[in-house]
Amino acid sequence: MTFEQVYEQNFEFVWRSLLRLGVPQHDLDDVTQEVFLVVHRRLQDFAARSKVTTWLFTICLRAAKDRRRRAHTRREIPDSDGLELVRDEGLDVQASLERRDDEWLFHQVLARMDWDQRAVFCLFELEGMNGQDIAEALEVPLGTVYSRLRLARVAFRRGVVLITAQRASAYLREEPA
Repeated sequence: MTFEQVYEQNFEFVWRSLLRLGVPQHDLDDVTQEVFLVVHRRLQDFAARSKVTTWLFTICLRAAKDRRRRAHTRREIPDSDGLELVRDEGLDVQASLERRDDEWLFHQVLARMDWDQRAVFCLFELEGMNGQDIAEALEVPLGTVYSRLRLARVAFRRGVVLITAQRASAYLREEPA
């Protein structure tokens, strides 16, 4: 398998994985590039004992953890010069707002989850990996994968209920204009 094949077939998987592991949107391009730099350097060492996505997720996990560790040492100044408002005539505004609200809720709940549970939840529920592949990617026993998955599902449900209740409460407390 060539680097180009790995890149073409797995770019979206890497990008989604990093996003779900908590890498902020403004860092996604850089961290994705870091992942593929590791892939480029280590591809000849990859033994096809596991799936490529399992190997890639392991690299994503390390890259996301590294990014989180380095985040406190960086001082960033947001650049809003590149932002432009573009109007899409065919856009259903209500559906777009609802989708964005659902995505916001989803990412808020993921952000509050335990790191290890979050990784298992994303791989199993969102990427469709099986327990054995997840155990291999995270280098943990299979029983640990299923235990974390059970806890992650509970945490996800609770997170959705909690955040939804907090938002409803804040909405009800707002004074009419």
